[in-house]
Amino acid sequence: MSTRSRALGQGGYLALAIVCVAILIFPLYWTIVSSLKTQLQLFASHPSLIPTTPQWGIYASVFAQQWTHLVTSLIIAFGSLLLSLLIAVPAAYALAQFRSKAVPVFLLVLLIVQMIPGISLANALFIIFHKVGLLNNYLGLMLADTTYAVPFCALILRAFMMSIPKELIEAAMVDGTGDFGAFIRVVLPITKPALVTASLFSFLFTWSDFLFAITMTTSDKIQPVTLAIYQYIGNYGSNWNQLMAFAVIASVPAAVFLIFSQRYITAGISSTGLKG
Repeated sequence: MSTRSRALGQGGYLALAIVCVAILIFPLYWTIVSSLKTQLQLFASHPSLIPTTPQWGIYASVFAQQWTHLVTSLIIAFGSLLLSLLIAVPAAYALAQFRSKAVPVFLLVLLIVQMIPGISLANALFIIFHKVGLLNNYLGLMLADTTYAVPFCALILRAFMMSIPKELIEAAMVDGTGDFGAFIRVVLPITKPALVTASLFSFLFTWSDFLFAITMTTSDKIQPVTLAIYQYIGNYGSNWNQLMAFAVIASVPAAVFLIFSQRYITAGISSTGLKG
């Protein structure tokens, strides 16, 4: 293939990539633009792609109204993240190290759990949580979100731990650390990319959760952002510009988490994708 043909091919791929990225980013761009418009501009017969008079003050107003819901979602998301890792990390290590006929069966169960519709889990958990008093509190929402995050995190971490040479663990045991010491001092530091990847997905699962949030809360005592956003939707009208502004604000924590963890994600996903 000539240099010119190769350059044309690369240019075509680049153009296609730009088009795909533009299509994916446009909804976010339109959300930001809509948040900066007035109600009249939003429903104009000829909507503009750039707001003529940006309403920047709307972000301060919306944040002042909704910051408590953002804090609520952060508490639930990080609590669910910690619970997921506390359960998934030891489980993944056991599944990676133990050689038993029960391991493939357990892995199959984890995969099946991932395929169960969330509404089925929500109905069952609502009955259980109602009986034990876990409705309308942080712990109940954390546990509910953890049920969805743990199987996924365990599968990711187990695949990464399978790539750790057994000689490293055996050498640590020879030095007198024991199973637990080898797990803490050898396995966990090596597994850092997978831990960050699993943490990110666990956080995103919880942050964007709507089903468990609406099922496990029967009052306004605790409202994550996914429920609070409906305050701007009424029976006779909706504050679409404020709703869009709140949607942009609600996406910031997840975006910040993604930016700070992105250097670990590629290593985590590439490693877990090659080991079974």
